[in-house]
Parts: sequence; structure tokens; C-alpha cells
Amino acid sequence: QVQLVESGGGLVQPGGSLRLSCAAFGFTFSTYAMSWYRQAPGKERVLVARIGPTSGGINYSDSVKGRFTISRDNAKNMVYLQMDNLKPEDTAVYSCNALGPWGTGYWGKGTLVTVSS
Repeated sequence: QVQLVESGGGLVQPGGSLRLSCAAFGFTFSTYAMSWYRQAPGKERVLVARIGPTSGGINYSDSVKGRFTISRDNAKNMVYLQMDNLKPEDTAVYSCNALGPWGTGYWGKGTLVTVSS
């Protein structure tokens, strides 16, 4: 059964850090590009960061560039998002996405990140 399970969200103060994790099950993880998206309250879901199947092709949205780092471990079927210098505008539900070479895609349910003092 295909599953993407996110973890690591929570409440953090501005300027703090969090590390999100996404565990993948049921598909050939090493052949999929992996992405993190986020959806803030009342807004559309947007791409935050993407990483290619072998850790190349990394790109970030302008709003997180220099603060967030995406990485993956194909041996563990995991993708991570290290988030530093968090701002209140980073508050959102963060979801993991897998995109296969033939366009097959999967989504996780998401994890909530709240940045507030």
C-alpha cells in the first residue's frame, strides 16, 4: 500500500527551527522526485522545495531560499525538510509529494507547523 507519512510539525517561536520528515512506503522511492508543499490558512497549496531522485535538481521557492534545506535518504525511503529562522508567515500545513517518472503522484496527509510567540 502506497503511503507518505509526514512528521515533525509543531509550535515554534519565530527564529526557531524544525525538521520535517516524510516516510515513504509501497513504491520505488529512489525513482521518484520528492517535494514539500505547504498550505497556509485561506490560501492555496504552494511548492516549497523539490529534490530529484538521486538528490540532484534541488530547487526552492523564493520565500524559503536560504532558510530551508531539503534532503533525502534513499536507503531509508525518507525525505526531510530542515527549516531554520522560521517566520510567522511559514505557518502552514506541510505536505510531502512524490512524483514518478511517468507522472504518477502521491500525497501525504500533512503536518502542521505553527510559528508564533
